[in-house]
Amino acid sequence: MNDTTINAKLIQMGEQAVKVSRVLTKMNVGLKNQGLEAVADALIAREEEILWENRKDIEKALSNNMKESLVDRLCLTSDRIVSMAEGLRQIASLEDPVGEVIGMKKRPNGLMIGEKRVPLGVIGIIYEARPNVTADAFGLCFKTGNAVILKGGSDALYSNIKIVEVIQQALIRTGIPGEAVQLIKDTDREVTRQFMGMDKYIDVLIPRGSAGLIQSTIANSTIPVIETGTGNCHVYVDETADIQMAADIIYNAKTQRTGVCNACESLVIHSGILKDALPVIAERLSQKNVEIRADERARMVVTGLNSATIEDWGTEYLDYIISVKTVDSIDEAIDHINCYNTKHSEAIITKDYANANRFLEEVDAAAVYVNASTRFTDGFEFGFGAEIGISTQKLHARGPMGLKALTTTKFIIYGNGQTR
Repeated sequence: MNDTTINAKLIQMGEQAVKVSRVLTKMNVGLKNQGLEAVADALIAREEEILWENRKDIEKALSNNMKESLVDRLCLTSDRIVSMAEGLRQIASLEDPVGEVIGMKKRPNGLMIGEKRVPLGVIGIIYEARPNVTADAFGLCFKTGNAVILKGGSDALYSNIKIVEVIQQALIRTGIPGEAVQLIKDTDREVTRQFMGMDKYIDVLIPRGSAGLIQSTIANSTIPVIETGTGNCHVYVDETADIQMAADIIYNAKTQRTGVCNACESLVIHSGILKDALPVIAERLSQKNVEIRADERARMVVTGLNSATIEDWGTEYLDYIISVKTVDSIDEAIDHINCYNTKHSEAIITKDYANANRFLEEVDAAAVYVNASTRFTDGFEFGFGAEIGISTQKLHARGPMGLKALTTTKFIIYGNGQTR
């Protein structure tokens, strides 16, 4: 796609981003941290303005009969704004990876060859619903010296406009170009399509949202894409599992927040523990009225469960629904998970050390847990301050993408007159 087929406003944004990225590349860590702290302070100070705009998005979502779990993703509260600010402060406290020299070796000809960590340049992010992503994305990109252009979903338009306004004004007061972060406000799908063709200006494109958004971005983008996946996450209850632990973990992973990609969508349970464990787990899930869609063996143990179809094994519900698959061995459990998972987060509940190690080794996912909830797959929980997304691909970055995932390297070579 050439410039003649791209909206003039998008071209202007791309040009500004490229220009600012060159400023950010040279910016010292002290000024970057000062900017992050200023933005964190501004988010808290202007909380009421942000919540006012967010209420407009919520009212629109409710009038459109948006699913409860997705309304929750969209909703901002005082506590969530505090968390957004805290995420930026934590990013400020982290070591800046930019400029790190990764090894330096001397060749026989006297050349000293090493690698240096540098910003990617300009990052584009397309995302849906969650307005807290706006602050997280800015913070991580800014700390790593990258300019960022954001394309949020129409559901969170008012919230995103206000948050970006707050960020830009705080940066300007600190002496930093406000165009370090820009937001595409036009919700037309054609504008999104054109954005995907801006490889002249944008170095990397990161989609965050539904499977449809991610697949559309991969199919249509001329910009290199880092795929952040949907989350059909499983919890496997092994034959030796502590049943109370299993119930607690599944309850947390399924119900703590249903509309997030690291929520448990699928329960796999060993037949040897099925009769003892499933009634306890089902009773616990009933506290939040979770619909259980189970195979025949599970429905023989707990009456009243709905029948699962093959489509259920691969479904990310983002709702109070969970599927249940009975297996006869850890081999069958691993095969089932690797067949239907989205390579996001998987967990085993077990007392068997060998089975735990097999699960860790053989399950193909970005994050694999032993005796813990999948809800921990999160940049903040992993100590990254925040995350730009959770990559389910295997090139460049995998799992929660913190600061280092937003950098690349270049070779640096010192000589003293060598020629070839």
